[in-house]
Amino acid sequence: MNKIKVMNDDLANKIAAGEVVEKCVSVVKELVENSVDAGATEIKIEVVDAGTKLIRVVDNGSGMSKDDAILAFERHATSKLFDDMGLFRISSLGFRGEALPSIAAVSMVELKTSTGDVGTKVVIEGGKLIKVENADARRGTEITVKDLFYNTPARLKYLRSLHSELANICEYVNKMALSYSEIKFTLVSDDKVLLNTDGTGNLLKVINEIYGSNVARKMRKIDVFNDDYDVSGFISLPEVTRSSKAHMITLVNKRVVRNVELNRTINDAYHTYKPETRYPIVVLNINTDPSLVDVNVHPAKLDIKFSNFEDLKELIKNGIKNVLDNALLIPKIEKTNELEKPEVKQQQLNLERKNIIEDQTIDYSLFDEENLSINDDLVVHEKEESLLEKKLYNDEKNKVVMPEMYPVGLLKGTYIICHNELGIYMIDQHAAKERINYEGYKKSFASPNESSIKMLVPFVLEFPSNEFIIIKNNLDVLRNMHFDIEENGINTFVIKEHPIWLKEGYEEESIKKILEVLIEQEKNFTIERFREKAAIMLSCKMAIKANTNISMNEMEALIDDLRKCDNPYTCPHGRPTVIFFSNYELEKMFKRAM
Repeated sequence: MNKIKVMNDDLANKIAAGEVVEKCVSVVKELVENSVDAGATEIKIEVVDAGTKLIRVVDNGSGMSKDDAILAFERHATSKLFDDMGLFRISSLGFRGEALPSIAAVSMVELKTSTGDVGTKVVIEGGKLIKVENADARRGTEITVKDLFYNTPARLKYLRSLHSELANICEYVNKMALSYSEIKFTLVSDDKVLLNTDGTGNLLKVINEIYGSNVARKMRKIDVFNDDYDVSGFISLPEVTRSSKAHMITLVNKRVVRNVELNRTINDAYHTYKPETRYPIVVLNINTDPSLVDVNVHPAKLDIKFSNFEDLKELIKNGIKNVLDNALLIPKIEKTNELEKPEVKQQQLNLERKNIIEDQTIDYSLFDEENLSINDDLVVHEKEESLLEKKLYNDEKNKVVMPEMYPVGLLKGTYIICHNELGIYMIDQHAAKERINYEGYKKSFASPNESSIKMLVPFVLEFPSNEFIIIKNNLDVLRNMHFDIEENGINTFVIKEHPIWLKEGYEEESIKKILEVLIEQEKNFTIERFREKAAIMLSCKMAIKANTNISMNEMEALIDDLRKCDNPYTCPHGRPTVIFFSNYELEKMFKRAM
């Protein structure tokens, strides 16, 4: 008797469903992608109990004929890919022909579809065709998935909580809305509207709908290109960050993708502009010839491979840095009146408190194209912000620079209080000095002069054998920085000379810190990374400490040095050096302006 047999279609489809339909959001993803590929301009997604009880997707796309509606539930049946060459130029979101049969195998499915003539209704339960009949002639497709995993209870048992499943669906639909701003997306959960975009093609409006007006006002436009790639979208100012990388959204030809290297490149572009443990909000669409990318890597179609990837990473990194260099990065303190009752309320899902909250009134006119101005940044027109941008834009350097400000005193031995005709500024003297030191050390490390100072008493350091070996292997790096360092017996170095830029009185401490950085960087050592880490560490150790009183002349000198920095707005760790209270906000707080 033969041991090997061909499994039946029902079993094969359940196995395939394990790859394609992992959780509720997998169903939403496959159905929404089909609607987009069908040319829909309106897509409505309804879920009940986070999709475990019901998922319904309704679109106004091209619809299907009766024969196509039945054939769509056969494995590997597709209208998007016909030959081998098509694999190398995939432009549709779906192409495998596995989604509908996989979904139908583990749920109860009802499909209503029409091309504008007589419609078709198809009912399938657990992968078995139950009924085919005529339906209404509304152009488009409506597909309802009920009781997901009802016949595969093991899969149902390992679903996460309803809260987590709904959060995943919200995250996916948000990303699709950002990818296709020209499509109207509506997401409804248990009869509550969680997302409702207008489909006008205005990406900033979609960002406003998802993140709120306060975030949307602090997004800046990016638009860069090279021979292979065209990158456009919005990036947040460094003051707007999140604790998760999930808000760094990358789209390739409008496909939502997940690429660790791209996320790292985006995060690296914000280096020293924000804390290392915080991440920006970024929406980048990468347009390229389909032949330069491979999306046929994983059934989920989130992973992707790029041609000329290094060129793309350099393009994105330089593009983000240029936007940040040309933006005014002084955080502006705004007071909101919590007692005012909003006229229009937008409901949003609060995933932390597990309920629906009411957001503040949103003035969508602020985001109309005619009310937006692009001046190397995309800036929402407001009196104070426009005045500040015009006042501080430097045509010669083609970048926004810090304004002139005049110190009036020191608060709590830490914050320098300044003012000018625009308002009041508070400068963190430690963070400001860190930035000044950091840029000075970076320049010294990158282009060290030949000046050094001989030590009256050579400095002797002893290390464990493993650390001694690491330092010994990188002695050339230290000597190129003009340290005279030599072996002096077992596991010991003697330092006879050091560069002149080490702060007087702190030479020994500085040398120890530099060697510590050298040891820490051993696994991923590069000269650039070592210089960067050493510059950050030294800048912090040598900066003015908090609760240290300084004179008015020292304050003025500190402010002048800060204004000369390439990025005077943040310390090397990404904390702000200065914040701004506009005259208008001050008058609002004192009820002089209502």
